[in-house]
Amino acid sequence: MKACQGEVTDGGNILIEIGTATANNNKLATKLDPIQLSIFSHRFMSLAEQMGRVLQRTSISTNIKERLDFSCAVFGPDGGLVSNAPHIPVHLGAMQETVQYQLRELGDDLEDGDVLLSNHPAAGGSHLPDLTVITPVFNKEREKPIFYVASRGHHADIGGITPGSMPPHSTSIHEEGAVFYSFKLVKRKVFQEAELKKVLMAPGKIPGSSGTRNLEDNISDLKAQIAANRKGIQLVNELIEQYGLKVVQAYMGHIQTSAEMAVRHLLREVGERHAGDDGKATLSATEYMDDGTPIVVTITIDPKQGTAVIDFDGTGIEVWGNCNAPRAVTVSAVIYCLRCMVGHDTPLNQGCLAPITIKIKDGCILQPSPEAAVVGGNVQTSQRVACLPRAFGACAASQGCMNNITFGDDTIGYYETVAGGAGAGPNWHGRSGVHTHMTNTRITDPEILEIRYPIYLKTFTVNRGTGGRGRYRGGDGVVRELQFRKQLTLSLLTERRVFCPYGLRGGGCGRRGQNILVKRGGRTIRLPSKSSVLVEPEDTFRLETPGGGGYGSADDSQESPDARPVRRLEAALKGSVHDYSNAQLMA
Repeated sequence: MKACQGEVTDGGNILIEIGTATANNNKLATKLDPIQLSIFSHRFMSLAEQMGRVLQRTSISTNIKERLDFSCAVFGPDGGLVSNAPHIPVHLGAMQETVQYQLRELGDDLEDGDVLLSNHPAAGGSHLPDLTVITPVFNKEREKPIFYVASRGHHADIGGITPGSMPPHSTSIHEEGAVFYSFKLVKRKVFQEAELKKVLMAPGKIPGSSGTRNLEDNISDLKAQIAANRKGIQLVNELIEQYGLKVVQAYMGHIQTSAEMAVRHLLREVGERHAGDDGKATLSATEYMDDGTPIVVTITIDPKQGTAVIDFDGTGIEVWGNCNAPRAVTVSAVIYCLRCMVGHDTPLNQGCLAPITIKIKDGCILQPSPEAAVVGGNVQTSQRVACLPRAFGACAASQGCMNNITFGDDTIGYYETVAGGAGAGPNWHGRSGVHTHMTNTRITDPEILEIRYPIYLKTFTVNRGTGGRGRYRGGDGVVRELQFRKQLTLSLLTERRVFCPYGLRGGGCGRRGQNILVKRGGRTIRLPSKSSVLVEPEDTFRLETPGGGGYGSADDSQESPDARPVRRLEAALKGSVHDYSNAQLMA
């Protein structure tokens, strides 16, 4: 390949000369250069994006191929997050906890050709259906791995007491499916299929439980995750070949430092605005789960140092249910919220947490015991931990729920999360019918849903008027109706059915969601937020998702009641997130 060089002319044009530069860029210094920092940031993000595209194209399950319920990322030799694609926020902050757990457990027991599999919350997992595949990147210049690449995908069934592995009434993690702490999925380049099948079928030994109901899908999707990681390794090695290992690792550090500086700047700015007599600022917020469990956060900011202590003291104790959130999920929510509030384009990585101290007491709902059921904590409690913007006064509440719907029988299992209303902010209306905060998945196309599963999609539309009123209005939730064509078990894991999404600065609350089952004869039943029921042919399930909260008093509004929701800088959408969204529309 011929290398090129380019220059900007006096007229503002770019002149590119083909084959006039040498291909060897090893002379690039390790010292920080702002232009090279931007280039490396995008190169690392592009690497994770390409991993994701390989995973999407080679997987076979609806959940990964169609709903895009997966994440890919690159990690440094210490297991710290370097860069990620714009996938699922709840995965990304937690994945570094998983990688670092493996480093502590395995130490030097890693060889070129090994691939690891993990999902247990104690090992940095989010919940059991999220299977994380980790591959070390070796280089001839070092004995130990120089990077790690990882992919986390939600598998629609890995066993447990209900189809879909999202049981609404589980009280122990062993009721939620197969468990992997530190499993060598590939050992010395040999795929460990026999051992993998044993673990995936092991939940069937527990009374009332079953092994995985989608074994072939599990195996195929895990192989797709391995292939995605191989793509990541290839691209990392190409980067090293082009620039040299020292330069690549130096810019890995610069990227993390850049994120750290952005968060410190945010903390200084907010801290100075709210500082008390002691020179420090204290912000707080309290959220309540539908069962009344409080989630309390107090943020103490030192504006001089640009640091903060985020303390969850006062949060409720572990619950007899599955809304317990592993520590890794709480860390994910914190890093996500900080990244959202930073006012400019900064990669989400380990550096965001450098100025932050997180305090969580053992035994609370955000750091439960290792045996606690957690399948709902990842998808529900994480949305309520994302209340940091409330403490900062950044925006009103979004729907605060992922609206988890699963159905199936002994032969199939299907899972989806459903959009709702986004919260409004100081100068924007909330979006309607979108995924918010810790989730970022796509809904299954109606044609695929009806072809692959015994379901008719009767209604899927925005539920007008469910967003909170205010100067800036909250986004509306949606209505989704599924009619069943055979007897199945329907399971629901939902929130915001008791407490409505709050508004800020005088804005109104968003409307609560509700779950309704219409029986074949016309009998209409309201289902609890966590429930599992047997449905018959021609029964219809109607889901109404919550709206978002409004921002500012409606009396101050100079907007038309029919104003369409808009976001700041919408006209200037660009960058990898925009490109990724367009790529998915074209896929």
